Amino acid sequence: MTRETTADRPITASGVRRAAERIAGHVIRTPLIENDFLNEAVGGRVLLKAEVLQHCGSFKARGAYNLISQLNSDERKRGVLAWSSGNHAQGVARAARQFDTPATIIMPTDTPALKIEQVRAMGAEIVFYDRYTEDREEIAKPIQRERGLVLAPSYDHPDIIEGQGTLALETVDEARARSLTLDAFITCCGGGGLTSGCATLLEDVSPATAVWIAEPEDFDETWASIKTGVRQRADITKHTICDAIATPTPGRLTLPIMQRLVRGGVTITEDEVGQAMVFAFKYLKLVVEPGGAVALAALLTGKFNGLGKTTAITLSGGNVDPSLFAAILQRHGG
Repeated sequence: MTRETTADRPITASGVRRAAERIAGHVIRTPLIENDFLNEAVGGRVLLKAEVLQHCGSFKARGAYNLISQLNSDERKRGVLAWSSGNHAQGVARAARQFDTPATIIMPTDTPALKIEQVRAMGAEIVFYDRYTEDREEIAKPIQRERGLVLAPSYDHPDIIEGQGTLALETVDEARARSLTLDAFITCCGGGGLTSGCATLLEDVSPATAVWIAEPEDFDETWASIKTGVRQRADITKHTICDAIATPTPGRLTLPIMQRLVRGGVTITEDEVGQAMVFAFKYLKLVVEPGGAVALAALLTGKFNGLGKTTAITLSGGNVDPSLFAAILQRHGG
């Protein structure tokens, strides 16, 4: 059975638990940290899931390993195909290397150099495209067909979604170890793989936890889609520093889950993103990429009111080009 035939199977909390068993020892159980400055600024307790410290610098290592670990020998021999602005690319390249599987990644030409370097260092082949004028999925189709590759989508696949949900499982376990109950859980949201996986798990183990999403301006089509029930599309001709979550539309599998389980959404400006990155650098001593800082920005701006609440958020990635990071630090007083 190929991975494509699993694309419409149910996404479940038990699937997230099975994914956690598969990835144990192969991805990092990242720390859940608190910070006095942040708690004081928000007026509540904030638990930060530091996926910036994950292999390849983002949560994407989770879903990629969960999918590739289940391929049969023939599928692994043929190889995998993915599209990504960088973080999923690294996760797929790393997991593929662990299983001695060829990986081909379709990446935008304006992907941060750091992400390109890391994907190449892990032995993956890169096919570049222009994200503003070309459709990555249309580019993928003939490559997949001609080479017989297994598709590893960046978010719209049950194995990917359930793998990302392991982040919430770890978060709840650690919060309970501190005798804490989560009032809210905020994800940095692009296509919705992380959000839908985490929301599925939370519905089962912590149903009172309100799931929220944070998105960058001009790429807040997921919350718009949730509100309308129809997949909205972002204007991909727009530029954003939040490349990691600048997806054109939420997933066919992820949207129904999010529409049922996500309670609210906020839109974050680029200035607010930059300020959150500087806060993380100054007070958390962490480098967070723009797309990985939007959930933190939701709290710092008050767009999500954390007063009196215990809120978990994702610091979902830390792969930012040094030159961009330096410019943001300079602009926002770092």
